[in-house]
Amino acid sequence: MNILYINHYAGSPALGMEYRPYYLAREWVRAGHAVQMLAASHSHVRARQPQGAGAAPHDELIDGIRYRWYPTPAYQGNGLGRVRNIASFLWQVRRDARRLVAQLQPDVVIASSTYPMDIWVARHIARRANAVLVYEVHDLWPLSPIELSGMSPWHPFAMVCQSAEDAAYRDADVVVSMLPRVHEHMAEHGLDLSKLVIVPNGISPDDWPAPGTDGPPLRDDVAQALAAVRAAGKTVVGYAGSMGRPNALDTLLDAARLADPALHFVLVGDGHERPRLARRIADESLANVTLLPPIPKAQIPSFLQALDIAYIGWQRVPIYRFGIAPNKLMDYLMAGCVVLHSVEAGNDPVAEARCGLTVPPEDAQAVADGLRTLAALPAEERAAMGRRGRAFVEAEHCYPVLARRFLAAVSRNGAIAMHVHVA
Repeated sequence: MNILYINHYAGSPALGMEYRPYYLAREWVRAGHAVQMLAASHSHVRARQPQGAGAAPHDELIDGIRYRWYPTPAYQGNGLGRVRNIASFLWQVRRDARRLVAQLQPDVVIASSTYPMDIWVARHIARRANAVLVYEVHDLWPLSPIELSGMSPWHPFAMVCQSAEDAAYRDADVVVSMLPRVHEHMAEHGLDLSKLVIVPNGISPDDWPAPGTDGPPLRDDVAQALAAVRAAGKTVVGYAGSMGRPNALDTLLDAARLADPALHFVLVGDGHERPRLARRIADESLANVTLLPPIPKAQIPSFLQALDIAYIGWQRVPIYRFGIAPNKLMDYLMAGCVVLHSVEAGNDPVAEARCGLTVPPEDAQAVADGLRTLAALPAEERAAMGRRGRAFVEAEHCYPVLARRFLAAVSRNGAIAMHVHVA
């Protein structure tokens, strides 16, 4: 099959997020399919931008996946600069439609750019090519900016998003959602639920050492910080990932003030909230908190395997009633971490996997109490929790499994015949 994958923010292990398009596409390439990725040259979620992108689209081959980078203006934040970036990308892909169809002859066209407006471009290409049209849902737009950022439903951007979302549910042959509790919302906006399949986020087994083996060595500052905490006889509570408001790290710092003195908190990552969190740690003299710069993705397994308990938290917001699909939680479980999960959502992978403890969100006392409970468990019981978490991910959230599930849904609902490779 020839698969055309439109994802504005697509990345790779070398570039950074988004990782999901890369990992799905890599599995499809391994199964014998051809994948053309269309992405923007500038994205706020990548660690670095692709090289060689100038005034014209730039082609690159990454692990068998053909990438085409469309030159788009740089931006910061969520203002007009980002809107211009989105419009530039979509206009260029729409202008390129005839050439893409002639060169690629796609059997499947996937619209997967977080925002829903790429469905219009994907639909145009799919109709020209007589291809199956797939709409992949990361977040529910415009509902996410409305509920998380307070955007008015009557804001012009929200109205454009709503028109695109309705078109996607009406016109797509298949809708793939990472969020598991979206059925009612999508049906209310016109989706025939027989088109819907849930394919959550996952991990790549290739990135992880086998149980009982060591991963790549940690950067010196991280290794030394962990060694010092261990030498002091402390229980290590860790966090690895983005540092933004949705990650509820203020709740974790509040919990650190209330926590058992035997606990020490090690936070690794970057994000727009990091400078403010660093000031909090200094101003409040939180001696039991160590804040470290981000580490390369390849070192994440080694960091997580050095923890006693891993933390992941969320804000208390209604949008999570549709479910959550966090990448870092899959990393935590694959590393065999015991997890303290601070959340109220439509699903709870930690409870499903029986690999930790779930407490209410934005409740520092509940987090502190939960950490105390987990730290008091016998070591073998925590190890058993970690093994259950890894088994859960390997069975339900590995990209070889998810990639087959994705294409199986296309085969069932897309009215084309294909061979789905079974490893």
